[in-house]
Amino acid sequence: MPWRAEEAARIFRSGEAHEVWLTRPDSAAHALDAMGIEYLGEDYYNREVLVHDGVPESDVRVLPGIVADTEQEIQEISSEMRHEGKKSVIIVTSPEHTRRVKTLWRKLVGDDPRAIVRGARQDPFNADHWWRDTRDMFAVVRELLGLLNARLGLPIRPGIG
Repeated sequence: MPWRAEEAARIFRSGEAHEVWLTRPDSAAHALDAMGIEYLGEDYYNREVLVHDGVPESDVRVLPGIVADTEQEIQEISSEMRHEGKKSVIIVTSPEHTRRVKTLWRKLVGDDPRAIVRGARQDPFNADHWWRDTRDMFAVVRELLGLLNARLGLPIRPGIG
């Protein structure tokens, strides 16, 4: 946060999208709730960023399912698209995730409905010199492992705690 939401707002304002959907990542909400600590969730803050950046609240929708990983996120989005008869979606993610997201979409969904994947422009990931920064280096290694998992048929499942 907030780069993906900012990019989604930019795409919305440009007229390329007419609404913005948010997914609800798995979180520590249940554990915190048991302690009496309120956790609003990543989707709450992303909605706030979108509204702050000019997306009308009525054009922001949080999808109902909780997702633990990109595979589940793709399944949630594509299922909702099919339910509503939507033919294409722009998925905004971090720049280092774009190839894996495209690969997973093709593997899990195919070409109908269609996904356009965009990296958030403000994200600090440095594709030209990723090996100079530990955050970027770990992101690249994680993405390579994720791509390998996708190409092998997703034998490694998300660890849900």
